[in-house]
Amino acid sequence: MAEKEASGKKAAVARTVKDKWRAKRWYKVRAPGLFQHADLGETVATEPEQLLGRTLEATLPELAGSADAGKAHIKVRFRVERVGGDGIAETRFIGHTLTSDYVRRLARRKRSKIDTSLHVTTKDGVEIVLKPVAVGEQRLQTRLRAELRHRMAEILREEAAQKTAAEFVREMIQGELSKLLAHGVRTLYPLKKIEIRSSEVLGTIAEEIPTEPPAPESETPSGPDGPESAAVADGAPAA
Repeated sequence: MAEKEASGKKAAVARTVKDKWRAKRWYKVRAPGLFQHADLGETVATEPEQLLGRTLEATLPELAGSADAGKAHIKVRFRVERVGGDGIAETRFIGHTLTSDYVRRLARRKRSKIDTSLHVTTKDGVEIVLKPVAVGEQRLQTRLRAELRHRMAEILREEAAQKTAAEFVREMIQGELSKLLAHGVRTLYPLKKIEIRSSEVLGTIAEEIPTEPPAPESETPSGPDGPESAAVADGAPAA
């Protein structure tokens, strides 16, 4: 008797699990316009609302293909903001990080590593947290490291104030911002390498998420049931 009850409970649990998965649906996830709406893969949920706020991560080669094959150390992060009626989850860019093994390779023995963290505000008012890392070929004095941190912060704030959030993020991801920093600090010390180790976007980049397409306008029939006859019925003078 006990064996029958146990087997019955197991069958009930199995049916429950199966029913839960049967109720779930796969949704395609798409990157924002900043990344050409690249496909981020699929995720599963019972209801579209469950996807809101879900975060996903991808490397640049996964987004751009072989064009960025040398940037596999850059991981970009997205958050689902909206799920359209077509079952596609739209995301926004929320930041990036460099892989830990890449950062470790930068700061080898007998090299000076300079870390800092700062907030910048772009021309269109989006606030971004940046964490640059710089590496010198030899040990640097404390005073020089402080001067380099200060100069890097100045350059980043000035550049952000002149660019929209979308322009600034493109510069950061494609490495142009690192080149700008290297050029700006070389009068103080020619650093071996400068990278933006991580970023976090605290606002929404304008026009990053496409809006829902407008509902198609219904054609207004002409003739006795059209607008002219309605105007007459409302007391408007007939032509």
